[in-house]
Amino acid sequence: MRTAIQLAAESGPWTDLVTWVVEAEGLGVEHCWVAEAWGGDAATPIAGLSQHVQKMTFGSGIFQVGARSAANTAMTALTLQRITGGRFSLGLGASGPQVVEGLHGVPFARPLTRMRETIQVVRMAEAGERLELDGEQIRLPLPEGEGKALRLALRPEPGGSPLPIYIASLSPKMLALTGEVADGWLGTSFVPEGAASSLDALAAGADRAGRTLADLDLCQGAEVAFARDEEELAAMVDARRKGLAFSLGGMGSADTNFYNDAYSRQGFAEVAAESQRFWLAGDRKAAAAVIPDEMVLATTLLGTEESVAERLRVWHDVGITHVRLYPAGDTMEARLDTLGRALDLLPS
Repeated sequence: MRTAIQLAAESGPWTDLVTWVVEAEGLGVEHCWVAEAWGGDAATPIAGLSQHVQKMTFGSGIFQVGARSAANTAMTALTLQRITGGRFSLGLGASGPQVVEGLHGVPFARPLTRMRETIQVVRMAEAGERLELDGEQIRLPLPEGEGKALRLALRPEPGGSPLPIYIASLSPKMLALTGEVADGWLGTSFVPEGAASSLDALAAGADRAGRTLADLDLCQGAEVAFARDEEELAAMVDARRKGLAFSLGGMGSADTNFYNDAYSRQGFAEVAAESQRFWLAGDRKAAAAVIPDEMVLATTLLGTEESVAERLRVWHDVGITHVRLYPAGDTMEARLDTLGRALDLLPS
């Protein structure tokens, strides 16, 4: 399994982020995904951090397709590919209406079409073609305007590998699109026992393009923490109910919450609905309290070294090829210790 960490620009002082990626590379971590939600952007940290490591690759985890024009997404991706010496992967996601419409003031309508057309523009730019697309969401050049179709002056290095594109997808249709047009899947809210709800859609999309799941890098992430005994494990589980409740109730609106839908399809429909109901009513404590231990343990890597190793084997056996680790710890030293222990447990 390929190994990765994930960070966000706002998650700590810059010097600590530099130290974190340098130390992670020293432990053997291969990749770093940099998040972009409503904090710092992802491109700037990737450009800076990539200069402090030798082999680690980087990815946007993710650029929201509504936050940049398709051409600007292509420009940013090709710039990062050059700065990193070809060590960049473009991770794209639709996000949701709260962020896209609330933060960026862009309509969220038809995210599937916008995703497909954005990737078309990126591939055109990469190939050195004029950016010309009469799409349903993206029209280049602007009809009846004064512009004309342009090529980007920035091109990939000759002989370099194609830009890997990953899609962060949760809904069945976006999963199918991922299987059809992307090089990899950035998954979240993952329960391996319910993996078929995602993998079947990915496989169906891959089949449309004459491919199979084996052609995709399947990347999943989870928090990892080691407990010395049952009492400590119980405390860890209890502390993480709030985060799940936020995903189920706060990561979207009453009508649109892709995280809630994903957990529902993976066997937790009743819990997801009840937690969301409490959250939307303003009772955050009750929203967390209804989440059972089983759900927390199903979607994280918490426990003894033996139990975490077993969960990682389950991930491997259902087809996950790339694991993002979120190591717990109150200090960097503690997080690095957790990360190192987790890396030692990965299936060979």
